[in-house]
Amino acid sequence: MGTYVSLAWRNLWRNKKRTLIAAASVFFAVLLALLMRSMQTGYYNYMIDSSVRTYTGYIQVHGKDYWEKRSLEESMELDDQKVKEVNEIEGVTQTVKRFETFALLAYKKVTKVAQVIGIDPESENKLTSLKDKLVKGEYLKKDSKGILLAEGLAKLMNTDIGDSIVIYGQGYHGVTAAELVPVIGIVKFTLPEQNKGFSYLSIPYAQWIFSAPNRITSLSIMIENQKNLDEINEKVKNLFNQPTEHSGNKYEVMTWRELTPDLVQAIQIDNAQGIIMLGILYLVIAFGVFGTVMMMTAERVKEFGILISVGMKKSRLFLVTTLETIFISFIGVTIGAIISLPIIIYLVNNPIPLTGEYAEAIIAWGFEPILPFAIYPGMFFAQIWTVLAIALLSGLYPINFIRKLEPVEAVRG
Repeated sequence: MGTYVSLAWRNLWRNKKRTLIAAASVFFAVLLALLMRSMQTGYYNYMIDSSVRTYTGYIQVHGKDYWEKRSLEESMELDDQKVKEVNEIEGVTQTVKRFETFALLAYKKVTKVAQVIGIDPESENKLTSLKDKLVKGEYLKKDSKGILLAEGLAKLMNTDIGDSIVIYGQGYHGVTAAELVPVIGIVKFTLPEQNKGFSYLSIPYAQWIFSAPNRITSLSIMIENQKNLDEINEKVKNLFNQPTEHSGNKYEVMTWRELTPDLVQAIQIDNAQGIIMLGILYLVIAFGVFGTVMMMTAERVKEFGILISVGMKKSRLFLVTTLETIFISFIGVTIGAIISLPIIIYLVNNPIPLTGEYAEAIIAWGFEPILPFAIYPGMFFAQIWTVLAIALLSGLYPINFIRKLEPVEAVRG
């Protein structure tokens, strides 16, 4: 076997230009394929991570009809023991309680509708880095009786640190919620809608204002590895289907896929487009390799005839030509993977900022205008196996040609 491997390798370099051109076509196609797949996967991961951190969590527990009605009437009571049991599930990294509703915020003659979110300041900061977005004032404490306003909302209301605004809305069981609350901090978000419509209270203070003691609207659950999502989701469902002290409570457990179907559909559509583009790149590889194989075969008809005439079996010749095709492909794919690796690592650590209309479209979807990348071993292995399959298919041509070759006619030329 070693003899045939050595022979195939030497045959490649009898025509260096041809071999290098073929390997270059594989190299550039692999490089582009890896960059494109890294960009797609990175952006999908980014969209999912942004969505689950800001809004839903990978898994969310809420009242039975809350997601449909978004009413405080469908909020739930959740004792600390139940939350502790969720945190003890293998693969769960964090749980975050939220109390979410909408209310009128008024300052002097300006009134705006805003989302009021009751949070546990410490756990919320671990999840969303909310404290890092603080541009003025101080961050909430667990027992704070003040409000954090998004910067855009504060500008619309012409209010600042130290001013007191009125929160007016409907609390639990239709009770009127009204309170004069001091502004203690201002946070800045990249997303315009979030920056113009979000405000934050500590959970105990929000529950008191809206007459909903011990009630929350959701428990967001973060997990270590999304591959274990379905398994962890089943465990959470089993946990909340068990009888509890609050027998009147009914819970609903949903994954981020169920909570954000539009995002799932967008990823699926974009992924399908990406697969089509990858298919085109693989066609480039296939034509490059197949064209080289055809030239190699056409140029060596007399050589094949002589080898068969002196006793070399056609099966051995099949092996040599197939090895030559595989070697060319692997030269290209190996160099492509080696050169793309540092480029991808750099792009993973330094996402590309977007501008112009594309950035506006991304912001409209609710995400920051950046182009993130991802890296994972399977991305490289996929290229290797795909190019190997192309090489093996291309190798069928010389096999079929040699099978039909008549030595006497080949030697005569």
